[in-house]
Amino acid sequence: MSGVSDDLRQPAARAADLRRMKAIALCLLLGAAAVYAVAHALSARAPAWSYVAAFAEAAMVGAVADWFAVVALFRHPLGLRIPHTAIIPTNKDRIGRNLATFLCANFLSNEQVLKKVEAFDAAGRAAAWLADPRRAAQLARHLGQALRYGAGVVDDARLRQFFGAAVLGRLERVDGATLAAHLLELLTSEGRHQHLLDAVLRRLARVLDDDSVRAAIAEIVASELKVLRYVGLDSVAGRYLAQKIAGGVARLVGELGADPTHPLRERFDDHVAISIERLRSEPALRERVAGWQREALAHPAVGEYLNGLWSDLVRWLEDDLGRNESVVREQLALGARAVGAKLGADAAMREWINGQLRVAAPRWIERYREDIRLYIIARVAEWNADEMTDELERNIGRDLQFIRINGTLVGGLVGLAIHALTQWLLPG
Repeated sequence: MSGVSDDLRQPAARAADLRRMKAIALCLLLGAAAVYAVAHALSARAPAWSYVAAFAEAAMVGAVADWFAVVALFRHPLGLRIPHTAIIPTNKDRIGRNLATFLCANFLSNEQVLKKVEAFDAAGRAAAWLADPRRAAQLARHLGQALRYGAGVVDDARLRQFFGAAVLGRLERVDGATLAAHLLELLTSEGRHQHLLDAVLRRLARVLDDDSVRAAIAEIVASELKVLRYVGLDSVAGRYLAQKIAGGVARLVGELGADPTHPLRERFDDHVAISIERLRSEPALRERVAGWQREALAHPAVGEYLNGLWSDLVRWLEDDLGRNESVVREQLALGARAVGAKLGADAAMREWINGQLRVAAPRWIERYREDIRLYIIARVAEWNADEMTDELERNIGRDLQFIRINGTLVGGLVGLAIHALTQWLLPG
């Protein structure tokens, strides 16, 4: 965690740390110089001071050498344009190219990407994420905010007029007769129209079985039988005929359900087939359908309806998403959780999703690897060399100061060892 916290510190804090470490390294150098001066002055009085002087002298050499090496990374030491100094700003573009090539070769190779994709288990993670109620609510909240923003954007008279004209213009170009023929053909495939006929008749039978409907039919029939009104039989006849109509429809439904070859089914088949053929080949009928279509689309009520429908939908969506207890957000959250639970329980689907990612990943990487490399190169080339150098020094300069500190100490120890060996091997 310490590495993460270091990365998140503010630039001012990093700069302060860098100044402190530079001060410590400089103090060690100055300390070594002071020790060297004292030891050199006292070396004539006691041989031991020569060892101290050798340590301090080597420590100064190590400190200065490592100071030069560290500074040369970022700028010219003492402002002197010595060759191979200010390495980072001078070679910024080359470093960017090498960095981009390194990243693409070592992090975006097909083998590494596939290993990461296989270990990642994207489908399993997505299922667990969506099934979590808190995550699902969070997703629904974000989607709700996006929907509300979108609703506010599209609630504009100019946009409504534009889309209304576009929709009507597109509908005018639709071949209504051919479309109707296709729809009828779709309905008749695999006997779907017969199921539709059964459903219509069953629904009609349930409607006619309602007492209020029968009473209404009886009243209509009675109003038409004006002659019977004078003898008081109009209501009786109306109720009788309503009963007969309901019974007849119920009987017809039963007969159709029991007999797949019922004549009414055959006539229905023939009528649908003839209608499909006429819609496709009869010019007069096609022209009539096209005329109905033009008249309907040209009617002002159609445009007003579409405009009102758009406005009502947008207004309802904005109002709902503005409430704490939003129906849309609730349904989005429930949908996300349902998808997550379903995906979590379906191992085959998770494997299919992960398999698709394994197949697609190399293709996408091959397609975009070079674009990524060129993007990194271009971004590094756009950086200001001085700003980049300062930022790098703030981030890694503190650690580089340890090189100066270690150089001071290690150099002193090496100098001490060399002096001791010299005194031992070459006495006097």
